[in-house]
Amino acid sequence: MANTTSSTTTFDKTFAIDEIVEEAFERIGLQNVAGYQLKSARRSLNILFQEWGNRGIHYWEIDELDLDLVEGQAEYKFFRASTDGTSATSNPNGVYGMSDVLEAQLRSNRTATTQSDSPMTKVDRSTYAGFSNKLSKGTPNQYWVQRFIDHVSISVYPTPDSTNASKDMHFYYIKRIQDVGDYTNASDVPFRFVPCMVAGLAFYLAQKYTPQLVQQMKLYYEDELARALAEDGSASSTYITPKAYYPGA
Repeated sequence: MANTTSSTTTFDKTFAIDEIVEEAFERIGLQNVAGYQLKSARRSLNILFQEWGNRGIHYWEIDELDLDLVEGQAEYKFFRASTDGTSATSNPNGVYGMSDVLEAQLRSNRTATTQSDSPMTKVDRSTYAGFSNKLSKGTPNQYWVQRFIDHVSISVYPTPDSTNASKDMHFYYIKRIQDVGDYTNASDVPFRFVPCMVAGLAFYLAQKYTPQLVQQMKLYYEDELARALAEDGSASSTYITPKAYYPGA
């Protein structure tokens, strides 16, 4: 007789915020929590997600878009939320919650079979500050990213001239992890990160409710997170070629 299985792979989807909170509390020895304890746990989980922003790149939060360039315009802003301001026009439009830009290309003929990309170089503040005329027009080939509290600002150089204004700046960017929201929500986290999310919340809750377990919960959390970060991403082939060296040649 064949073994019966669930035939589903959506545990991370059905594992709602309330169950994450319940599991974390149980790990520190507390059950049947309610009221302020639930509110405290949800706040801690939001803080945990923000702390993950300091843990390197999370590949499930990388997306791409085509920014519509405007002749003579150097700066384009993408806001944290629609209540902070209106983000720059792009495809897809209405992008909010951007954290940083990873890499960019100047793209022509976006929707045609003749589409063509040319690389753009990301520069730092000192390099951008050294440009004598930041509004000079031409073919954009460099960009500078500023990260503020409520928005990310992208400055291109040189600014698009009449020919390049019809092109797009295509780039890959990092999104913020979504807030927890309602207790019935699913978390904005892939299945690989569910174990370290629960372990991390247990560590945060231990600091408030069971201080004697803090060090133990921290070790569990760091171990789970290290495994998840090592698994994240998409592996690619690596080729190592030895360098030929002939002494005295």
